[in-house]
Amino acid sequence: MEIINSGDYNSGNRNSGDYNSGNRNSNSYNSGSYNSGDYNSGSYNSGDYNSGSRNSGNRNSDSYNSGNRNSGSYNSGSRNSGSYNSGSYNSGDYNSGDLNTDTPTVRLFNKETTIEFGSVRHYEYRNILAKYSKPLCEWISISDMTEQEKKENPASETTLGYLKVNGICAIDERVSLEDEATLRALPNFDENILKQCTGIDLSKKTVKIAVDGKEIQISRECFEQIKAQFIGNQK
Repeated sequence: MEIINSGDYNSGNRNSGDYNSGNRNSNSYNSGSYNSGDYNSGSYNSGDYNSGSRNSGNRNSDSYNSGNRNSGSYNSGSRNSGSYNSGSYNSGDYNSGDLNTDTPTVRLFNKETTIEFGSVRHYEYRNILAKYSKPLCEWISISDMTEQEKKENPASETTLGYLKVNGICAIDERVSLEDEATLRALPNFDENILKQCTGIDLSKKTVKIAVDGKEIQISRECFEQIKAQFIGNQK
């Protein structure tokens, strides 16, 4: 295989940095591949001194950290041995504060709930949110990049892509009745907060009806089903 390095002292391939034994690094001293940072033994890192992969922070031994010096994964805070922490110095998981050994319950719509992080219900609604809302950041392969994106991200020629930052927006896809019911059943549900945080808009999908003198909201699809069954399919 032909070795094409624009940097110096590389034993790997297609590096624009120096002293890399891995491949397609735009910076230096990496034994992993596709790094824009320095001194990484893992891959796809924009930070430095990582043995894990896909870190934008520094000195992480695991992966997907934007914070620094974590041995756990998916931390935006620093010095955590647990995972999914936005705070620091936690051995537990999912903490936004510091120096915690346990895992807190989930706050939803600005209020406390009894739902536990990592529980079946937690994963259930998180999977629904992921299905209908775009990720804030996503990796765009160079084959899918526009000419303008390549111009604005010259390192993509080395890393074979770039990390795109999206705004908060929903995927153009209708939320199913089952998924909508699951979201609406969440404690403290607030459709305005849902839209603000994810871009998912359920407000246009509801109809107000009176049941035993009490006004409630149901989905338009559910309303049409009820009307067809009990009233007839006349509009």
